[in-house]
Amino acid sequence: MSDYQLQIEGPATRRRKPLVLGLLAVVAVLAAAGFVLRPGETDAPAARTEQLPSVSVVVPGRQSVDRTISATGTLAARREMPVGVAGEGGMVTRVLVEPGAWVRAGQVLATVDRAVQTQTAASLAAQVQVAQSDQQLAQAELDRAQQLVDRGFISKADLQRRGATRDAAAARVKVAQAALAEQRARTGRLDVRAPAAGLVLTRTVEPGQIVSSGSGILFRIAEGGQLEMRAALAESDLQGLRPGARASVTPVGSSQRFAGQVWQVSPVIDQQSRQGVARIALRYDPALRPGGFAGATIVGGSAVAPRLPDSVLQSDDKGSFVYVLDGGDKVVRRDVKLGQVSDAGVVIAEGLNGTERVVLSAGGFLAPGQKVKPVTKKAA
Repeated sequence: MSDYQLQIEGPATRRRKPLVLGLLAVVAVLAAAGFVLRPGETDAPAARTEQLPSVSVVVPGRQSVDRTISATGTLAARREMPVGVAGEGGMVTRVLVEPGAWVRAGQVLATVDRAVQTQTAASLAAQVQVAQSDQQLAQAELDRAQQLVDRGFISKADLQRRGATRDAAAARVKVAQAALAEQRARTGRLDVRAPAAGLVLTRTVEPGQIVSSGSGILFRIAEGGQLEMRAALAESDLQGLRPGARASVTPVGSSQRFAGQVWQVSPVIDQQSRQGVARIALRYDPALRPGGFAGATIVGGSAVAPRLPDSVLQSDDKGSFVYVLDGGDKVVRRDVKLGQVSDAGVVIAEGLNGTERVVLSAGGFLAPGQKVKPVTKKAA
């Protein structure tokens, strides 16, 4: 290259070098800015945490819950007394009580015609008087004989015969008196009487009706007015149920509840229905009518177990389950067995010990293994 060319290119090349250096500096600045604006590795976990779904969780703990049993059954008299004719019967002359009446022990419920029995009793009373007269005469003769035997007018054998006559007369008096008492007892049994105090439930006799010992039941009385509900329970519900358990009875067609107490639990199970009967004692109330149908809630003891709202529970073909969170806040499926269901929630009989963090909401949108952000709520 000639000296002329070097003289021409040298200054131009020297002028372009600052421009190139400036462009390189700008590129370096932009690259640095891009590196600063790009999220670094240190900020990635925070960004991912902010994107985790928030779910409400609760630690249910364990609490004492009543074991309640629902049942249906019929109302009845606790001790029902069927009343019929105890004597030989006859025509009913009067009926003195109506269903719903309270009666005393021994009170006359109905009377039976006793015209024939009255005449028979009068005849036996006359025989008693005759026997008493014979006894008095025999006693007088014996007294006179005792005075004469000392004088030698009557032998001792005659005295003994008069004594025997007196004894026979006294025996005939007792026989006549016994016959009269028997007849009077028979006459008294013509009256149909209440065997004990109570409430008359039914009446199946009217004046003019002919009754006898084979006529059947004329009245039914609830002893003391005490009532009961005979609740039919499944074999499993009878397990652990004891007399003294509290109960609440609601007759069909009524919203009123009546407090009661189980006083007897059936010792046998019906082979056909596989059910037993729990008898619930109730105080008398006009709203409780024997023969009616009623429902009952029986408190059959208590247990300590977790209780959760029913909205927490989920189910599929494998059964009921809930979602809980492990130590890493990941969702874990937990199969559970349900106990009593009430307005207060669902008792978890098996599957939880009460210390787990149970997902309260959004369970249907979660999947096992998913990580979430827990928000702890206070247990109800």
